[in-house]
Amino acid sequence: MDWDKLRIFHSVAAAGSLTHAGDILHLSQSAVSRQIRGLEESLDVTLFHRHARGLILTEQGELLFDATKSMATKLEAAEARIRDSEDEVYGELRVTTTIGFGTLWLAPRLAALYDKYPDLKIDLMLEERVLDLPMREADVAIRMKEPSQADLVRRRLMNVTMKLYASPKYLAAHGTPQTLEDLHNHRIISQNSNAPQVRESAAMISRIFSADIATHLRVNNYFGILQAVVHGLGIGVLPDYLTEDFPQLVEVMPEESSSEVPVYLAYPEELRHSKRVDAFKQFVLDEVIAYRKRLKEAQNQ
Repeated sequence: MDWDKLRIFHSVAAAGSLTHAGDILHLSQSAVSRQIRGLEESLDVTLFHRHARGLILTEQGELLFDATKSMATKLEAAEARIRDSEDEVYGELRVTTTIGFGTLWLAPRLAALYDKYPDLKIDLMLEERVLDLPMREADVAIRMKEPSQADLVRRRLMNVTMKLYASPKYLAAHGTPQTLEDLHNHRIISQNSNAPQVRESAAMISRIFSADIATHLRVNNYFGILQAVVHGLGIGVLPDYLTEDFPQLVEVMPEESSSEVPVYLAYPEELRHSKRVDAFKQFVLDEVIAYRKRLKEAQNQ
């Protein structure tokens, strides 16, 4: 099979459109269409069903797309190893983590990484969906549980506990609850207790809502919950790593907290010797150590 035609087919299948694939490949739609027709003729199969809304892979097209995805993954891995054979740390590194941890803890600390490695390009992908590292959807992941795949290198970074926080403004207006029963007169802000990312705090949330809460605001990520709490909407269920960067938050009912949630850094075994991955891992470890030290010092004051 023609490698150029396979490359074009892969782009079309991934984009679902001749036009979008052409934009990515810097080719005209007609040129892309000719290459796809040529590939179909050489294989004597139809690879796409053509619809007004785009292209859908046929069964034969799905088989070929699975093969080209595997090829693309191996080529990306080879490219990463070639680049990492150089002495300098540079190039793109795709990092994935949750919206809350990425926006509220990781992103504010990235300046230190760029100061040390100005040629490193971080693609920070924040979403609750767990990306597939062995399939190279990302290079490095920071996850709120231990990864299950056997072919990943993993490092435990810290433990996070979910607690109740409010703003001084809110507490001045509504009072500070001392017991679960006191929460009847307050608004609670949390994620849905069925959301996978709050599984460890589900028991805590269940206890809180056993008190017949007056009103409830659900937000699907911790950044949104934080904004609501800071602006005085109610008492929020938030991770305790926020307290250093948002010292104005007041912890409410300290006895009510979740079990510890482990935070892991993970990456594929094939990137074990990657200089980019190693630089990022060391940066995160240094930041975690500094973060723990500051917390300990604050607790001893």
